[in-house]
Formats: sequence, C-alpha cells, structure tokens
Amino acid sequence: MIINVGGVVDISLLFSMSDRVPALATPSAMHPESWQLGAQVETWARGRGLVLGDPDTSPLGRARCERLAARIFPSADLAAVELFARWLTWTLALDDTMDHPPLADSGSAVHALYDDLLRAMRRGHARPGARPLEGALVELWQATSKGMSRDWRRRFMLHLEAHRDGCAEESVNRRIRHVPTEKEFPPLRRRACGPFLYDLVEPVLGVELPGRLLRTPRWKTLADGIADVVAWSNDLASHDLEAARGDNHDLPAVLARAQGVDAEQAAAAVADRIADRLEEAWTAARRLPEMLDRLELTVAQRSAAAQVVKALLATPRAHLDWLAESGRYEPPAGPGPLRLDALASLR
Repeated sequence: MIINVGGVVDISLLFSMSDRVPALATPSAMHPESWQLGAQVETWARGRGLVLGDPDTSPLGRARCERLAARIFPSADLAAVELFARWLTWTLALDDTMDHPPLADSGSAVHALYDDLLRAMRRGHARPGARPLEGALVELWQATSKGMSRDWRRRFMLHLEAHRDGCAEESVNRRIRHVPTEKEFPPLRRRACGPFLYDLVEPVLGVELPGRLLRTPRWKTLADGIADVVAWSNDLASHDLEAARGDNHDLPAVLARAQGVDAEQAAAAVADRIADRLEEAWTAARRLPEMLDRLELTVAQRSAAAQVVKALLATPRAHLDWLAESGRYEPPAGPGPLRLDALASLR
C-alpha cells in the first residue's frame, strides 16, 4: 500500500534551519556578473529546444538555473559558470522527461533513452532528428571534456550510468507501487539526483582531483554527505508536487511510510537528518588536511582539493537560496499556499 502524504509540507522549514545549523547560517555569495547569465542560458536552452514558448509556463523555464550556478561559483570564470548552468538546465530537462510517460513507469524506456544519449556522446554527434536532449548533451560534453583526463571522463560516464540506473529503478518502483525503505532510499536518491553534476566542479574550476583522494572514506563522506543534503532539501521543496501525482520518491514520503507519521512530522525528521548529515560532511572536510598529508599530494593537488571542497561546502546554502528564488516547484496552475519566490526575504 502507498501512503500518499501531500499538501502539508511547509518548505519554510528549510530556511528556519539556518538558525540552528551553522553551515547554513550565511547567505551564499553571488557572482558579480550573474546578471549576464540569465539571458545567455535562456537563449541557449531555447536554441537547443529544451525550453519552448513562454518560460514562465514550464518548471524548466522558471527554474533559473543560472542563479544556482552563480551562487555555487561566485568567483569562477563567467564562461565556466555559464557552462555549469547549461548542464543544470539539461539535467532538469532530463528529469522532467523522466517524470512523464512512458519513462515515468518503465525502466526499459529509461535505459533506451540513456542508450541513445550515451551512444551520441561516444559517437560525437546526435542522430538526425534526435530529441533535443541528445544534441544538447553532445554539445555540453564536447565543451566540458576536452580539457579533462581520461580518468575524469570515465568517472563522469560512470556517474551518468549510475543516474540511468537510479532513474530506471524509480520507474520500476512506480509501476509496482513500491515505496523505498529508509535503508534503500539514500543510495537510490543519490544515484537519481544527478551524481555527475558534482564531477563538473572540477572543469568549472579548471582543476582535477587525483583518484586516490576520491577513493578515501573521508572524501566519500564529504561528497556523499553534500549530495544527500542537497537531494533531501530538494525533496522538501518538491514533495507536494510529487505527492499530487502519486510519486513517493522523496524523503518525507519515505519517512512517513516507514515511521507511520504524518507529512509535517516527516518533514521535521528530514530537517533533522539534513542537519546531522551536513555536520558529518563538515567534520570530514575539517579532517581532510591530515588525509592530504598521508597521501603526499603535490602542492597543485592540494590546491585543487581545497578549491573543490570550498565549492562543495558552499553548495547546500547556495541551493537553499536558489530554492527561494526559483519558480521550479510552483504549482502548475495558479498560486499555491506557499510560493517559493516569496521566501526570498528569508535569505
């Protein structure tokens, strides 16, 4: 049986956490040239067929991905920030495709779509008449991968495949009406929430991390912790829309089912988990210097690690501020009881 709990998750709970979670206390910085990004990214998305018609009429058009990119990378090269914003736009466009039939409840359809996407990346061009997602992905991949090593490219591809597998598993769950357990959910959500996006931190900053650092338990705690915090925060923001269409792949729904509580109580439990997970990530980050010493990294490698860690730690608050100004999770018809853009004053 699926317990559908919706309509009562107040996402202002996320913003109230800044009073008790030091890592979320300081509003994120904004890239000084961010004003240029909005029009540029919208023009690109329209030109690639990802956004059609009035942007305000679609969740993707209202998302304002450039604002999130400009908050995560407030001092990076503007062209690199724009590239990241394009990747975010593409990822959300893919996510929107996954939310609708036939992909929403067919694992084989998800694999078929991804087969086309991955073949296009390896081939270096989209098929004639291919869907916009395919052509845009080839363009993004060529722009991003040209300066990166074979190891980085392989890691990125593996994370794309992990995303495919996570989305396919979610589709099967919807078809058989299975709600993930508390134990099943975190790794599934991590896979289905675009793990490849975190690999993009390196090309945006113009650095590359050594594989032996990425394989350490401490780095994994940091990286997975930040990914979980962002995913679970997003779950609170999107819960009501997902519940309305009967989708239970968010942490409030999972906890409500597992613990037998209502949505409001489940949301409070999610906030507690976010706070705990963020503390774990920060603790791992504080202990990284001794790990770097043991690995005997070069000065350049240590500098690269420091830059990536800074961006990762900034991401949860940047994501929180983006939720306040993005219209992605507004109800599709008419204003809802709580508009996300109305929360901007809480930053």
